[in-house]
Amino acid sequence: MKIDILTLFPEMFDSLLCSSIIGKAVEKGIIQVNIVNIRDFSRDKHRRVDHYPYGGGAGMVMMPQPIYNAIASVKEGCPEALVILTSPRGKPFVQQKAATLSRQGHLVIVCGHYEGVDQRVIDSMVDEEISIGDYVLTGGELPAMVIVDAVARLLPGVIGSLKSLEEESFTGGLLEYPQYTRPAEFMGMKVPEVLLSGDHKRIEEWRRERAIETTKALRPDLLEGCSLTDDGEGPLKGKNKL
Repeated sequence: MKIDILTLFPEMFDSLLCSSIIGKAVEKGIIQVNIVNIRDFSRDKHRRVDHYPYGGGAGMVMMPQPIYNAIASVKEGCPEALVILTSPRGKPFVQQKAATLSRQGHLVIVCGHYEGVDQRVIDSMVDEEISIGDYVLTGGELPAMVIVDAVARLLPGVIGSLKSLEEESFTGGLLEYPQYTRPAEFMGMKVPEVLLSGDHKRIEEWRRERAIETTKALRPDLLEGCSLTDDGEGPLKGKNKL
């Protein structure tokens, strides 16, 4: 997969591309991430990319020409690339959207800034606006990193075991069950006996019950419209249905 990130602050992505699982995926060639400085496409002698909004108001707006040219440059030879604008007004970024994007061959992520981007660029060049939450950040770089991380880990070869993708939060509509590791007792707190039993059927049942309890307690909204069946079938079985 190829990902082009258009930003005013390319240096912010250095650690993302060199660290942890994403860095290894880049090193292996599973994903190719290209950071593009939008200022390089400005025709202004001072490389200006923003101006006051028509109609008045506080703040600045990203001008259309630099962004338009930057997008056109990375889409050259690949017109089918999906262009995403990170924006507080975009559709919420959820796991299902990450899975959908992971099936794309080429993503172009435009990092919004200031009071936003000139609407003419959005109308002519942007396919989707995506938000990572109902809050406002100083720029779209952090949302772009979140999108890249969530999408990249779903690509074959990025995560060591595909099993880990099947048993995690939001898979099948539930949050993940509690996890434990060595030692079996820590400061008087013991690992649940069932996890030490070796009985895989009991362990699976226990994990599903705890996943339901955790989801009810922390994110009851995820259970709206879902049917919790005794046999574990249906949307809450915990299998990967993305």
